[in-house]
Amino acid sequence: MNDQDTFFQKGLLRALVQMAIEASQRAYIPYSDYPVGAALRSANGTIFTGCNVENASYAVTMCAERNALFKAVSEGHRAFDLLAVVTRGGGTPCGMCRQALAEFAPDLRIITADMDGRIHDDYRLAELLPHRFGRDDLGS
Repeated sequence: MNDQDTFFQKGLLRALVQMAIEASQRAYIPYSDYPVGAALRSANGTIFTGCNVENASYAVTMCAERNALFKAVSEGHRAFDLLAVVTRGGGTPCGMCRQALAEFAPDLRIITADMDGRIHDDYRLAELLPHRFGRDDLGS
């Protein structure tokens, strides 16, 4: 990777993290007071954002990552290459989100950051979900 590629990549990561921070500010979190924001890039470069939306029936709560993913899929996107997730401490996506993301992008790059925009980690989804359950596991 040359210097120009490195500069572009850093700028892209900063932009995605900022979009995730802005999404987190729209979170509906009356129970946990724990905002999460996500910015998911489709293979064609379109960015979809999501925030967590809680519900009094906790199981109905939607995580930011799945919120962004389902928005993208509902708009016809099926391939993704990069996800930025922001939380107070730079946390990773939960297991349900990892499984949902793996359906479409098992090698997805995931950047975790905090609400100040500081990047904590850079993962591949396969590292976070090494034994995913997929279409091949369903048999014919």
